[in-house]
Amino acid sequence: MLELGVLISGRGSNLQAILDAVADGRLPARVKLVIANKAKAGGLERAEAAGVPTQVISHRAHESREAFDAALVAALREAGVEWVVLAGFMRVVTPVFLDAFPGRVVNIHPSLLPAFPGIDAQAQAIDYGVRVSGCTVHLVNAGVDAGPILAQAVVPVEEGDDADRL
Repeated sequence: MLELGVLISGRGSNLQAILDAVADGRLPARVKLVIANKAKAGGLERAEAAGVPTQVISHRAHESREAFDAALVAALREAGVEWVVLAGFMRVVTPVFLDAFPGRVVNIHPSLLPAFPGIDAQAQAIDYGVRVSGCTVHLVNAGVDAGPILAQAVVPVEEGDDADRL
């Protein structure tokens, strides 16, 4: 069974999908800890409702990206996490983080990579006029949304869709 840590920055919709998949047996894992870099991240409530421990570790409280990542690593290790999922986590991790979990950091990105990497992928897709978009799960490396792809799913872009609906 995988021992997961999940990092979030916002609503936690990807986190909820993970929690649901664990609860119904589709994902043989246990979520050991959810960390948000923002105290008002809605996903914290989702984790708490599922009985998962949470922490807020603000990037603003650290003097550098590396110091922030070291704090994340310490909390994840203390919780016994083996794999880390970046689920709507809006920070780029540094080698400090990646070296602590080599080959065991996964990102959920809201586009069919390599198309539309980085932030606002849904808006990029709408602006470009694509007919299909989707989601990519990939291993994280030093590049932004550049790691090896593990899985992708296609989502049609319908007439009238905007970035929020997509």
